[in-house]
Amino acid sequence: MKRSEIKRRPMADTVLEALEPEVTEYREKYNDNRLYFTVNPSGRKRWDLRYKKPGSNTWSWMGLGSYPNVSAKQAKEKSAKIVEQLDQGIDPRASKETGVIEETIPVMNPFRESAEFWYQKKIKDGRAEKTLKSYRYCLNNDILPAIGDKPITEVSRADCADIQESIEGRGAHNTSEKLRTWLNEIFGIAIARGLTENNPASNLKDIALKAPPEKQYPHLLEPQLPKFLMALANSPSRIKTQVASWLVIRTASRPGMVRFSEWDQFDFDKGIWSAPADIMKMERDHLVPLPEQVIRDLMELRKLTGRSKYLFPSDGPNGTVMSDATINKNFARVGYKGEMTGHGSRHTAKTLLSEHGWPKEWTEMQLAHKKKGLEGVYDKAAYLEPRKKMMKWYNDYLDKLQTGMREEDKREFRLRVTQVKSEHSV
Repeated sequence: MKRSEIKRRPMADTVLEALEPEVTEYREKYNDNRLYFTVNPSGRKRWDLRYKKPGSNTWSWMGLGSYPNVSAKQAKEKSAKIVEQLDQGIDPRASKETGVIEETIPVMNPFRESAEFWYQKKIKDGRAEKTLKSYRYCLNNDILPAIGDKPITEVSRADCADIQESIEGRGAHNTSEKLRTWLNEIFGIAIARGLTENNPASNLKDIALKAPPEKQYPHLLEPQLPKFLMALANSPSRIKTQVASWLVIRTASRPGMVRFSEWDQFDFDKGIWSAPADIMKMERDHLVPLPEQVIRDLMELRKLTGRSKYLFPSDGPNGTVMSDATINKNFARVGYKGEMTGHGSRHTAKTLLSEHGWPKEWTEMQLAHKKKGLEGVYDKAAYLEPRKKMMKWYNDYLDKLQTGMREEDKREFRLRVTQVKSEHSV
């Protein structure tokens, strides 16, 4: 029931049990002895006593235990005893005769409840499953063990700085950057809900360590591609591994996106792979043109795994899809261990396409990179039609590199780039 429906006080047990949580925590006066019944947004309920310390004019709160562990009768008895001591000038927190055991006094508005509210909001907002997992991991392993049980009003800047320093200490600078965002969001929501007035995480960036330069994934440049492509074509790996390897190379897609791809995402008639946000790093839908070479490979793969939900289901009983090491092992098997990786193929594609004059907007969209700043907010262009032509060019170019590129071939490919850019006014 809603608290607006309370008819009389003291409230009956049926009313206490039925009271519903609201967006923010609320207290309802239980009796005239300054005893209150508190309902938390998570649904937890407890007893609180409002009192003034002897010699003080400041009102404070004392927790008398959670409900229903502490019944209404027990709460009344405890509050009566404490009020009696207050009348005698005895500080109940300093007295062992109150019968209030410190362990039964709940923390007022602990940080973990605000963190959980933030996390549940992310679920309602439709965040991708893998993103929610990263939130949960950081909460459970870095944030909550440090400050979860502290009242949110008592979390200090030093507390937040210590968490950041701990994460930086293990070299996880990317996680540290995300942590700053997440803590700021948690405290921001808590301020909006009236649970605190301060955000102690607001200036963490000012003391953050500078992340070391990112190491590029091992990848190959154009002069190295002919031998690699020939070696890969002759790989002894199974068809599933080969198709996954070629799909990464021919579409410049992230290996994880390839591994978790599903058959119903592919439209072979239109030549489009519609990758949903939940398998994308940037958490947004992405369209991938499918050149004829890719479609041909996938048609063969469908004979093998077409009855599965996934293109590349796991062979073992415990996995969902093929291992994240499978593609790199295939490259290592053909002699390119440490020289080429699945993710490195994206560097290869970006470099080759850029060197041959393909527009940055098209190559960045093909790699599903997020535009920075306001451009990323307002520019929703997918450049699908020109990307179809660009990726047909790229796949034809790879084939020619594999079989042997002549000077007249190079001239033809240069001309194709110019023609496509002209057709699309670039």
